[in-house]
Amino acid sequence: MSDQTYPPSAEPVFSITPGSTTPIAPVWHTVVLVAGILLLSLAGAKQFSGEHEAHVNRLQTYATTLATEFVMVGWIYLGMRLRKIPFRLIFGNVSGSRSLGIDVLVAAGFWISSLAALATINATWLITDALIHHRPLMNNGKLDPSQEKTVHTLAGLAPSNMSEIAAWILLCVMAGISEEIVFRGYLQRQFTAWGRGALAMGVVFSALMFGCAHGYQGVHYMILLSIYGALFSVLAIFRRNIRAGMMAHAWQDIIAGLGLALLHSRGVI
Repeated sequence: MSDQTYPPSAEPVFSITPGSTTPIAPVWHTVVLVAGILLLSLAGAKQFSGEHEAHVNRLQTYATTLATEFVMVGWIYLGMRLRKIPFRLIFGNVSGSRSLGIDVLVAAGFWISSLAALATINATWLITDALIHHRPLMNNGKLDPSQEKTVHTLAGLAPSNMSEIAAWILLCVMAGISEEIVFRGYLQRQFTAWGRGALAMGVVFSALMFGCAHGYQGVHYMILLSIYGALFSVLAIFRRNIRAGMMAHAWQDIIAGLGLALLHSRGVI
């Protein structure tokens, strides 16, 4: 692992080129970030365990989450400054209006296809588990208790009035940007560089970290989110930027939250 730095007078040639062997921050910097993500995930899992989710102050939770996202991005900015790498380069190749239009179209296609893939994987998983354990897929129209708990937890976090909806949309936009910076822009690059340019290492380990960051959703959804994270990593490699991923990430969070809010208001969940 290189400890290369760049002189202030020279801007490095750096992009999201697949197989890069140049780390963008010191090892200790990444270790601190990973430890922080895991601790926050454990805290989230503990906070929303049991019946506590019913008493969550949504606006306060949104604000705390947003502040955490800003802190992580700030930490990454600091790490890149230590290597004298311009922060804008973490976004990859995002120049040109034509490129923006392509990213919008790619993000839309990715969002639809990735959700279809995850739905298929989840359905196959549930059916296989039901067959192996010789139990019904649904119990009186209800999900498995662990999944039902997760759905209720997420529904409890979904907005319920106009001010919460506005805050939710803002949070999702910022989370889409910041989490793509953290997991695809930063961690994927770091793990790839540590693996001497092995793309698989960058994809797998950044995806696992993405899944582990969502401890409050339970093991089942953490695994699904790890797969989702791997798909985002492939998208970043394909587009050589994280802009399309930011768009798809934000859309997914916004629509999922509003959808849960609607179902919750109708008494479906």
